[in-house]
Amino acid sequence: MVATIRTPVVAGMFYPLGRDTLKQNLNRLFEGVKKNTFRCVVSPHAGYQYSGRAAAFAVGSLKASKTFVILGPNHNVAGSEFALMSSGTWETPLGRVEIDPVLAKTLGRCEVLAEDELAHMHEHSIEVQLPFMQHRFGTFKFVPVSIANIDYSDEFLKKCEVLGKHIAKAIKGKNTGVVASSDFSHYLPAKIADAKDAKAIERIKKLDAAGFFRVLEDNNASVCGYGPIAVVMYAAKHLGMKGATVIKHSNSGDATGDYASVVAYYAIGFR
Repeated sequence: MVATIRTPVVAGMFYPLGRDTLKQNLNRLFEGVKKNTFRCVVSPHAGYQYSGRAAAFAVGSLKASKTFVILGPNHNVAGSEFALMSSGTWETPLGRVEIDPVLAKTLGRCEVLAEDELAHMHEHSIEVQLPFMQHRFGTFKFVPVSIANIDYSDEFLKKCEVLGKHIAKAIKGKNTGVVASSDFSHYLPAKIADAKDAKAIERIKKLDAAGFFRVLEDNNASVCGYGPIAVVMYAAKHLGMKGATVIKHSNSGDATGDYASVVAYYAIGFR
């Protein structure tokens, strides 16, 4: 059986296609970023010129690990609702990153996960994290999990809880980190985005996934990776973590100068 090599789908669009240019870009984004010891983080996934600084703070604050679980929203809603890719490698301009087949097999026993490469083939939310992580850690392995966010139902929240608990059990006592890929408010005036996101951030800080969903639904929010965030909240709680903190906040207006319609980005760490 020939191992799958997933080639990048947004290189040259979300981030530079050329290796040297990408490395220079990442060097600039990581300037002044302090290394920290968070095991779990939320990191944004827009074009690097917009969200790259916040992503550098998120990934830069991660504790160095041999393996990572990366959870990303499935914007295309293609394939399974909770989709695991358990073998092969992902390619970026900085090289290839191997999927950890041992951890993937363990995670694959979770009742909500389905093995489904289709969900990963054209989705950018996990891909854009990898160059940051390659720059920060060099060689590592990972397990990608794609989540199709469709509603704020109790049923969907329960699935997030089941997966979060399963991840926590699988990585407890091991040198493994977790990244939830998500942007926050989309295409709102900056002040309104900040106000809406503040309510969601307050629930995240308290590891209150149910409250997080309620706030998003009540405020007609547009946090695209709410499923991955809920999963990492449950994982953090079951790993014995007590809460979360905002590491960095920015929005697209910082790059464009247009604060009338922004996308918001947060780097969040759990401990």
